[in-house]
Amino acid sequence: MEGLLINAVLRGFAGRLPARTLGWAFPDEGTAALLVEGLGNLVLRYRPPNPLLTLEPGTLEGEAKTAFQRSLAARAKGRLLEARQLKLDRVVFFGLEGESGFVDTPPTRLVFELTGRNANLLLTTPEGRILTLDREVTQQVNRFRELRPGLAYTPPPPYEKLDPRTAGPADLERLLGLSLGQAASRHLDGLGKELTQELARRAGLTPQTVLAPEHLEPLHRALKSLVERPGERTSLATELRAEWERQEAEALRRPLREALHKRIHTLEARLADYRKALARLDEVPALREKGDVLLAYLHRVPGGAASVTLEDFGGDPLEIALDPALTPAQNAERYYSRARRLEALAERAMELEPRTRAQLEALHREVAALEGASLLELTRRLERRDGPGEGRVGLRLRSPGGFAVWVGRNSKENDFLTRSAHSMDLWFHAQGIPGSHVILRTQGQPAPLPDLLFAARLAAYHSKARGERNVAVDYTAKKNVWRPRKAAPGQVLYTGAKTLFVDAEAPSALSEGVD
Repeated sequence: MEGLLINAVLRGFAGRLPARTLGWAFPDEGTAALLVEGLGNLVLRYRPPNPLLTLEPGTLEGEAKTAFQRSLAARAKGRLLEARQLKLDRVVFFGLEGESGFVDTPPTRLVFELTGRNANLLLTTPEGRILTLDREVTQQVNRFRELRPGLAYTPPPPYEKLDPRTAGPADLERLLGLSLGQAASRHLDGLGKELTQELARRAGLTPQTVLAPEHLEPLHRALKSLVERPGERTSLATELRAEWERQEAEALRRPLREALHKRIHTLEARLADYRKALARLDEVPALREKGDVLLAYLHRVPGGAASVTLEDFGGDPLEIALDPALTPAQNAERYYSRARRLEALAERAMELEPRTRAQLEALHREVAALEGASLLELTRRLERRDGPGEGRVGLRLRSPGGFAVWVGRNSKENDFLTRSAHSMDLWFHAQGIPGSHVILRTQGQPAPLPDLLFAARLAAYHSKARGERNVAVDYTAKKNVWRPRKAAPGQVLYTGAKTLFVDAEAPSALSEGVD
């Protein structure tokens, strides 16, 4: 993002600071959005190679996904006091006042470097000591400018260029003899390749035009125009929301897809068994023939033999395997029994195969529909309460006060349900004991004590403490729960929890609350 575009965004703060901040949102791992009262979302997209600074209206969502984002949410608080650009360079400083409370949050300063492939976002003290940052820069990467927590922040090297906001026609005389592209790159602050092309267009020139005295006046007018209106401000709203929705939808879609594929695999295995059963129907005549021959020549079968060779009814020799522990008649019945079993399996296969194929086709259609489903459709599917149904993720219950309650039954369901919950839903887990994640779907509404106890008992009951008395169960808003990077599904950390002590027994209303 070029310097003049950054300057245009920062002009939106003129006369409106200090301003109250209303909290952070993190739509993805490379984007932070600070909601500023009266201004909208201050969006900082800090991952290389295309960083972006913009003010966006509406609501952006997303919990902290990295350690840096969690640190940012915990430390960067209070009123926004300052939004300042270093000259027209791609470096911006935001001062935050901090907050007073039970634990005071000291003032901090955000440093946003929108420098292409070297883009970075840092949080420092007001004096400039680095507290945390997205990407550390070691001496092996840059021996002149190291960026690590604990070090003093050093801005990019200083430079001297014309400030297009104050430059007059006489100041532009130093550009004579250079092409417009060279002049902008070497001598004009805040202009990159795209703005240089826009400057040339407004001046009626090309970037390759060698500047002569007659070009200075139209160039000055174009430059002033570019300062006031550098072009359409880059908006991240549509792109950001689309990417965030794609990520959230995929998080919801993945366990649903796995459940469907598991059922598909089961049905395909059944069809394979049916095909084997039908193929083995060809064995029945031979089995019955062996039984018939044994009964016809019982007197010729020696006792305790493992096999015998007799003539079949066509006069050809027929070798028959025997169980030495059985009599000849019992061996014959054994062959008849095997023939009847194969016939029964084939009959059942013929009955069930069409039904199973229909179920399999329906599942493949469901998978296709799932892949094209939007975030809203996936959320509605998750919240649907039309009976247990196959493939439902987690147990679905009702609390005494009517709130929906979700209970994960394994690590993948725990991960899925916790991801799917509203940020203000309440999350429950037995303290320090492996067990289910339980979500009380309050969506920020106050939950009466009976509902809290209901969810807590479920968390205790669906844990390793089942059957014990006085089990500690922690609960907190889902927004305070996060899965550490590289952690296995269902493994989370959380803050701000309260604790209830309950017996690890199924709530009395459990059998009545199943959706």
